[in-house]
Amino acid sequence: MSHPSRVVAGIDEAGLGPLLGPMTVGWSAFRVPRGEVNLWDVLSEVVTDSPRQDSKNLVVADSKRVFSRNPRGARRLELTVLAFLDQLDAEGCGPRTPSELLQLPPADLQLSAGALARHPWYSKLPESLPHAVDEGVLSIRSGKLEREMSRSGVSFLDGGCCVLPAGELNDSWQATGNKSLSQWQVSGRLLEHLWESFGEGSLSVFVDRMGGRSHYGRWLSNQFPAARVQVRQECSPMSEYVLTQEVGGSERRMRVVFAERCEERSFSVALASCFAKYGRELGMNAFNSYFGGLQPGLKPTAGYTTDGRRWLKDAEPALSLAGVPQGVLIRNR
Repeated sequence: MSHPSRVVAGIDEAGLGPLLGPMTVGWSAFRVPRGEVNLWDVLSEVVTDSPRQDSKNLVVADSKRVFSRNPRGARRLELTVLAFLDQLDAEGCGPRTPSELLQLPPADLQLSAGALARHPWYSKLPESLPHAVDEGVLSIRSGKLEREMSRSGVSFLDGGCCVLPAGELNDSWQATGNKSLSQWQVSGRLLEHLWESFGEGSLSVFVDRMGGRSHYGRWLSNQFPAARVQVRQECSPMSEYVLTQEVGGSERRMRVVFAERCEERSFSVALASCFAKYGRELGMNAFNSYFGGLQPGLKPTAGYTTDGRRWLKDAEPALSLAGVPQGVLIRNR
């Protein structure tokens, strides 16, 4: 006998502010039993929000806490990301190449071959995944997660990250004139994807608030022109909306919540932040590998403004050899 369930999903970005490298937007969706469900509690045998407990548990939290710029931090992030993505595959083996990872988003949000060629450092992505942890360790963790989710009546339904390299971002910003609106173009399309995939059940989507914005009703109405958008609340810490639409004789319904520090209150947003961070770090590792190959001894960069400026000065010989247009390398905003 099937038990009543609902779908909870989350969306979060990584890398909106840096000078160099991609912005990435992650998403995740779970089917959970109806009622109040805290996935950190439900999956506590295999998942924690404490990075210190990474020796035996997967860590799902704000990616700034999960990832650190050392081997342990890289392993911690990769284990979490790939163990959950393994749940999307019937054989328990999710994406094992960056190309497979980049094919997870809806087709219109996937990074095109032209965009990859425009940013030549993506040729330096690793040939296979995982690249920071042992495949055997990942297999064990993935298996434990699968068994615990099955025991708890939880299913991981969907997830991944969208990647927008600097050149694509600059093009978007030129078209929109607004950072938040460019971010919304991706997040709004992911909301549409979740609505189309899971809207005929009970669907709630949590999104980390975009800057200081409290009003999203107009954006939602434009994204979902055939739906009725009801404003539940619009205030500083949280904005909440309910979208409904009659489709083929049945009602499609989605609750959308935008909240400050959403990754601290929503497991699905925390996992989305990890997916986004993993996508950005893969891109930055490829970036540093590409330019380091042109200029041995070049100190890597994480791409944030101060260090990015240092890197641009240090990397002048490599940049001269690469001949990459500034609008593809450096963000305009």
